[in-house]
Amino acid sequence: MSEPDDLPPSTVSEPLSRAIGERYLTYALSTIMHRALPDARDGLKPVHRRILYAMRELKLAPTGGFRKSAKISGDVMGNYHPHGDAAIYDAMARLAQDFAMRYPLVDGQGNFGNIDGDSPAASRYTEARLAHPSEALLAGLAEDAVDMRPNYDGTLEEPIVLPAAFPNLLANGASGIAVGMATNVPPHNLDQLIEACLLMIDTPDVGDDTLADLIEGPDFPTGGVIVEPRGSIRDAYRTGRGAFRLRARWEREDLGRGQWQIVVTEIPYQVQKSKLIERLAELIQTKKVPALADVRDESADDVRIVLEPKARTVEPEMLMGMLFRNSDLEVRFSLNMNVLIDGRVPKVCSLKEVLRAFLDHRREVLQRRSQHRMDKIDARLEVVEGYIIAFLNLDRVIEIIRHEDEPKAVMLAEDWGGGVFLTEVQAEAILNMRLRSLRKLEEMELRRERDALTKERAGLEALLASPAKQWKTIGRELGEIRKQFGKDAPGGARRTTFAEAGEVEEVPIEAMIEREPITVILSQMGWVRAMKGHNPLDAEAKFKDGDGPRFAIHAETTDRIVALASNGRAFTVLGANLPGGRGMGEPLRLMVDLPNEAEVSHLLVPKPGEKFLMASSDGDGFLCPAEELVAQTKAGKQVLNMRDGAKTAVCVKVEGDHVACVGQNRKMLVFALEELPEMARGKGVRLQKYKDGGLSDARAFTLSDGLSWKDPAGRTRTETDLSEWLGKRAGTGRMAPRGFPRDNKFT
Repeated sequence: MSEPDDLPPSTVSEPLSRAIGERYLTYALSTIMHRALPDARDGLKPVHRRILYAMRELKLAPTGGFRKSAKISGDVMGNYHPHGDAAIYDAMARLAQDFAMRYPLVDGQGNFGNIDGDSPAASRYTEARLAHPSEALLAGLAEDAVDMRPNYDGTLEEPIVLPAAFPNLLANGASGIAVGMATNVPPHNLDQLIEACLLMIDTPDVGDDTLADLIEGPDFPTGGVIVEPRGSIRDAYRTGRGAFRLRARWEREDLGRGQWQIVVTEIPYQVQKSKLIERLAELIQTKKVPALADVRDESADDVRIVLEPKARTVEPEMLMGMLFRNSDLEVRFSLNMNVLIDGRVPKVCSLKEVLRAFLDHRREVLQRRSQHRMDKIDARLEVVEGYIIAFLNLDRVIEIIRHEDEPKAVMLAEDWGGGVFLTEVQAEAILNMRLRSLRKLEEMELRRERDALTKERAGLEALLASPAKQWKTIGRELGEIRKQFGKDAPGGARRTTFAEAGEVEEVPIEAMIEREPITVILSQMGWVRAMKGHNPLDAEAKFKDGDGPRFAIHAETTDRIVALASNGRAFTVLGANLPGGRGMGEPLRLMVDLPNEAEVSHLLVPKPGEKFLMASSDGDGFLCPAEELVAQTKAGKQVLNMRDGAKTAVCVKVEGDHVACVGQNRKMLVFALEELPEMARGKGVRLQKYKDGGLSDARAFTLSDGLSWKDPAGRTRTETDLSEWLGKRAGTGRMAPRGFPRDNKFT
């Protein structure tokens, strides 16, 4: 059977880009408005709002009993929020965590997680009820304070926004990631927020900087110390974007006899204590902070992390400076006040704009509650006036009720004197009135009630007609909230403090290590170790089978030891980080990125102010300051450049005024040290010219003292008359003196 011509086609064609674009925009809008961004008025996302409203419907008052969390999340999911029950329970659990919420909105009983990062117990094990701050957020729902909308299936109604008696967005903070935008608002101190609101009521055009000075900065539930400069905090509050540097709170604890330890009592917001401990342990294992010997978690209900220094000589401030730089004992908490204005428009707001949105919302709530109360008064006054008419004409009312078949119609048609007629509401109320209400005392009560209601109505009329009175009422309500949750209330005092601190200075790692003598041994196969003390360099040491000694030098634990490779690259290891001398040590290649094709040609301890003579086997070289040999990374740094096939031949400390070079052809040349350039890196200049072979050795010496070397018999020989070999740099030189070593080496 064919379709009628007037029906639309069952399949519609449209470009893929438009089809996807429209659907993605719909999804993005839903994510922004109904999931990720909080409302500036009550500071809540829909899931949190629905949780609190469902708990109110379950009558879970702060002074009442607890109910199973499974029941609460089930009601929220079934009535208002058709999403996963696990997600709903997680959101509710966060509202109950005193380490996540500055003013918890849910009072939890059971395991709701902890600062270590452990998850809450299953919803069937925990119980909850509303907390006292939630009462302030919900107050007025029964008085038409906000608009209601149908729930997802149209069977119930839910509030679009809560009345919110305090600025919950800033008090408890919020975070969320939407499509193309995100929000991150830190918690603040409610006492200071209310003080800022009162100032805005008195002075509407107050500046952002004044408000920022009044509020000071975030007040995290876990405490800590903010070390952000005041100027940066003001800029962040003025623009709605910025960041706060937050540090752990610590103190030095004296153990007596010169011993001490550091105790961390507060950690930064949203840092999991267990992961922080793991990171500190990793710093000890990798020796990134050599001054830290041990970390212990002695926390119970409070936070107590004990940090033990390796040496008493370490300054606590210096140790903490390194830990702030290398761990989450210091974090940067970002501020991005991207919120929904009037529940519709996402906008990055300043501090003043967020407070203004809250105050405007409170004014609207006040107006709606006042109008609702006036409507109730009008309805009650109508009934009371009818009762009074009945009392004034009691005999006639009784007569009508006793004798008429349709008393209501007769009462409505009756003129009760002076053209006064009853309304339907009044007639119905009189007919439903109890006989005991016909006492004279009741008539007096009705007159008093009428007078009181009339006076109250006049006050509400004056309130609705006067913005000044409205703001005064809002200020009084905020003052009551301040008494309940302000700085003088339990838990209301400010927890996060402020301190002046510039950038963490780069602490010399040597300053954090106990200075001890060591003997560094590097084997032929590249295994390195550090023996305690300055042992004789020719002392016997054990090596692996097939291995033997290569280098042995005296150093200290605070020294940076440079291994110069045959490819001209310098690698640096800290003396304190070398493995101990009990075993065979560890391969140097595990500590630095030494290529497999290269080997260590020199092992030295450069000191500040020293210079080294660097030269390749090609005979090119220069003078290098000791500081330029020290590398900061495992990859090392290239110091001596050379062509392919050449190797590092010389790296000796410069002492004296002349340089002596010996080639593989046994020719020696002596020239003035000043002929060599001083460079940080490069190929250098020609030291000695060769027809074949290359440079064998070179050294710097003082010409007036003569040139010394060891002969084959191990005796030291000194040649004082060097005029025969003296010349200019880059010469060929002459045959070495008699008795010069066969290996063409000075030592």
